[in-house]
Amino acid sequence: MTISDRKKKILAAVVDEYIRTAEPVGSKVIAQNAGLGCSSATIRNELAELVSLGYLEQPHTSAGRMPTPKGYRLYVNELMQRQKLSTEETEEINRRMNQKLQQLDDAISNISRLASQLTDYPALALTTRSAVTIKRYDIIYVDANTFIIVLMLSDNTVQSKLVRLPISVDQRLVQRLSSLFNSGFTGITEDQVTPLLISSTERAADDTCGITSVISAFTIEVLNGAHTPSSFITDENRLLSQPEFRDPDKAHKLMGYLSGGGYILPPDETISGAGEVRVLIGPENVAEELKDSSVVIASYDAGDNTRGLIGVVGPTRMDYSAVAAKLSLLAAGLSKRLGGGDTPPEGMHNKLIIKGDGHNEQG
Repeated sequence: MTISDRKKKILAAVVDEYIRTAEPVGSKVIAQNAGLGCSSATIRNELAELVSLGYLEQPHTSAGRMPTPKGYRLYVNELMQRQKLSTEETEEINRRMNQKLQQLDDAISNISRLASQLTDYPALALTTRSAVTIKRYDIIYVDANTFIIVLMLSDNTVQSKLVRLPISVDQRLVQRLSSLFNSGFTGITEDQVTPLLISSTERAADDTCGITSVISAFTIEVLNGAHTPSSFITDENRLLSQPEFRDPDKAHKLMGYLSGGGYILPPDETISGAGEVRVLIGPENVAEELKDSSVVIASYDAGDNTRGLIGVVGPTRMDYSAVAAKLSLLAAGLSKRLGGGDTPPEGMHNKLIIKGDGHNEQG
């Protein structure tokens, strides 16, 4: 149902004051600061109706009111003033961004830190690539019990693996497998590496040692890992400075979720438009650990089929307008400086996977 303009103004005043103070808001404060031109009694009646409609809640009878997730949603969608950064703020953010943008992973990590510094909330940044294929196999015989698998990927990165065997292998078998994998496994995606393809290759090579399975397993591992999102979580301990997270158990539960890996968006959801911002409030979040928090995320496009998200996690009492303006500028700046377009790929999983040490080399 629709609510009156006066109720909307009162709701906006409650949210603005609660963001500022983190304390329940009374009718006197609204009467003094909102400029509504009506009495405290009228405001009290309107507040009571907003509570009954689910936009506000009252911790106890004598307390003021606090926004609910439903109230925040209406505020974000219709009521908040879209904040424009000043020229000085924009120049300062751009200056700091220019200092931090170097190689891609360094850039994403550093921009995540900058987002945290600008908002005073924990920040996350995620990057993912579209599916890659293998351009070339080099299977190098070392000795009777050892060979090396070298894969050149379509994005010009190289992955290699040293394989030691408990049995002796003929050099001619390794050479046959190198030819067969180059003819049958290049230019295909992970889901096309089927059991039928593997078994037919094994028969064609007359491989009775299981070498085909070893090479195929490494192929699947590399193709799967090549498009796995990598992410950076920054300054989780900033949560502890927020009144809502004074309970250590509550704070550590959320911090553990962010640090340990978890979905921010459902697997089938994406964000379109570089710099476009999305807000997830309380129960709208996908994970139980995020139900008392809000997540604000913006998408960026770094070119070369590289897409991602940058965002922050904080209490529902968040200055959404200011956070959205800063993240939008950071995401658009990433896209511009890294040479990208505007949208993450369809079906991007947006899962937080803490980036580990890799062995990629530029080919």
